Amino acid sequence: MNHSPDAWDHMQFKDVCVKVANVELYYKAVHFYLQEHPDLINDMLNVLALRLDHTRVVDIMRKAGQLHLVKPYMVAVQSNNVSAVNEALNELYVEEEDYERLRESVDMHDNFDQIGLAQKLEKHELLEMRRIAAYIYKKAGRWKQSIALSKKDNMYKDCMETCSQSGDRELSEDLLVYFIEQGKKECFASCLFICYDLIRPDVALELAWMNNMLDFAFPYLLQFIREYTSKVDDLVKDRIESQNEERVKEKEEKDLVAQQNMYAQLLPLALPAPPMPGMGGPPPPMGGMGMPPMGGMGMPPMGPGPMPAFGMPAMGSY
Repeated sequence: MNHSPDAWDHMQFKDVCVKVANVELYYKAVHFYLQEHPDLINDMLNVLALRLDHTRVVDIMRKAGQLHLVKPYMVAVQSNNVSAVNEALNELYVEEEDYERLRESVDMHDNFDQIGLAQKLEKHELLEMRRIAAYIYKKAGRWKQSIALSKKDNMYKDCMETCSQSGDRELSEDLLVYFIEQGKKECFASCLFICYDLIRPDVALELAWMNNMLDFAFPYLLQFIREYTSKVDDLVKDRIESQNEERVKEKEEKDLVAQQNMYAQLLPLALPAPPMPGMGGPPPPMGGMGMPPMGGMGMPPMGPGPMPAFGMPAMGSY
């Protein structure tokens, strides 16, 4: 760099620069390219992109008044969502009135002074720039400012979408009143649908009746009645199904009890156990004691006559 007229070569410089350990030489190279080779500065910055502090590079270019010169480099590194890069690019898009790129940048990279940019854009002469200001207010949760700016530019669809996203019932119903005051009957009907979940049916019906706009509110009322009829039908259906399940369960329990009773009737009655001897019952018969009858012991049975004496024959009768 000190002897650039004789020793500098762009390709060799890029190859050597990425191997340098001293970080300060990177920023010295930025100044060198800015002064002597501004047409090649983006190529050099892209090579060093992983090693550079993007905020410091933007500051160098801003002080030199050459931000537009490194726009390709900033676009390439904007994915890092660095605040300085985002604000520098947004500033360039505003100067160029490139509202499409500005809208994309605001959507995808939110690390910048959002309210400051919105305040700058809300007075811009280009309508699309003012719409972006209202959009930024909406993203930041400043619903009233966004709606007021959209009303000023007659961007009624943006007003309705902002009210719907805010989830604020009061804002939505105030917007209905605004459309009635402006005589925007079609916008009144559209707002009823876009903000359907926020607007109370009694308020919508009252406003429509008092301002002779029932015809424009009727589609909303039909939709509301249909929705609530469906909800009631679902509740009734669930109740009937629940009752049927309870009846089936009760029937199963009754069938189980009846089946158990039937099995109990089929079982034989249990006989009482015989009493034990000596427990107060009658004595068992002799045969029951295991003793054989007298005839079984080798003795003749005893007849009805008198028993003869042992060893003596029976005496005959005379």
